[in-house]
Amino acid sequence: MENQVALEKENNAEVLYLAFELSHKKWKLGFGDGKAPQVRQVNIDARDLEACRREIQNAKKKLGMAESAAVRSCYEAGREGFWLHRALEAMGIDNMVVDASSIEVNRRQRRAKTDRMDVEKLVRQLVRYWRGERDVWSVVRVPSRKAEDDRQHHRALEVLKEERKQHRVRIQSLLYTHSIDVKVGTKFLEKLERLRCWDGESIPEQMRQRIQDEYHRLQLVEVQIRELKAKQAEQVRAEEKSAAIEKVQRLQRLIGIGLGSSWIFVMELFGWRQFQNRRELAAAVGLTPTPYNSGDSTREQGISRSGNRRIRKLLIEIAWAWLRFQPDSQLSQWYNERFAKMGNRMRRVGIVALARKLVIALWRYLESGTVPKGAQLKAAA
Repeated sequence: MENQVALEKENNAEVLYLAFELSHKKWKLGFGDGKAPQVRQVNIDARDLEACRREIQNAKKKLGMAESAAVRSCYEAGREGFWLHRALEAMGIDNMVVDASSIEVNRRQRRAKTDRMDVEKLVRQLVRYWRGERDVWSVVRVPSRKAEDDRQHHRALEVLKEERKQHRVRIQSLLYTHSIDVKVGTKFLEKLERLRCWDGESIPEQMRQRIQDEYHRLQLVEVQIRELKAKQAEQVRAEEKSAAIEKVQRLQRLIGIGLGSSWIFVMELFGWRQFQNRRELAAAVGLTPTPYNSGDSTREQGISRSGNRRIRKLLIEIAWAWLRFQPDSQLSQWYNERFAKMGNRMRRVGIVALARKLVIALWRYLESGTVPKGAQLKAAA
């Protein structure tokens, strides 16, 4: 009864609904009052917040609303990140960032799609959301500025590691064009002078110079990786630690989980997200099942993969490491009993199931101190 009364008050209150269709040069704004089917649309220059504020006031006048009417807005998550969300919140607007992949679309093979149609749909779905249809789309959890900044360290390290691999592969590919197969190690430049092509000739001068330049870029990346890892270790060893760093240290106590993986777990997930139950946690990392039951057709479509891809990828790696370093744990024994003696496909299916159980066990360990059953902790330093 109370919910019904609150919903009636909500429907009678004056609310301006605003949707953004963002692009590099222009933004399209769609306005609606939740009553008339028409959606008022205007264009402004991208990132012009003052123009946005003026158009909001103009929309209230056009729709016959008081200047004090509440404003609720939305935009699709994308390259703009969360700065616009914070700016709108600072303007007193109740904003939400929407997962674009969760927005319903026409399933016809060919469908019309324009910015005008998109912003109209966003306005109408925003109205539906605030009238109680909370499953109309998925809302993105916005991290605090501090939590967002804390994620830059390991993401920069991730990019550098990928660049290191690219440099090594490029060097090996260049050498392979002259029938030379060699690993790129620390003393590579010394080996380069002694390498010979298929006919016994030395590597051509321009090719050698290009390989040397590529190797120098590789060395620069190696230096940057070492510096980032040193900063990471220094933060963990510091006397004054944040709550996130303390969680990193606690995860490190578990055998099989090192600094790099514990850091990503905390900064991407456990350091700033609050979960009510295990289902909510599994959904955040995209490890929820997606069954298909229609008529006589029943099948399992696999995991949703709609959550944090970094955490999901890391969980699979840690699940394999868990079997190796925590063989006596209840989770490892469960996997061995159900999947270890089966074929390769079922073992891969099983490791995903183990990863789901593992992330729940790690969450409980950080929140309540409950060590996963049978798991071993590292000896105190």
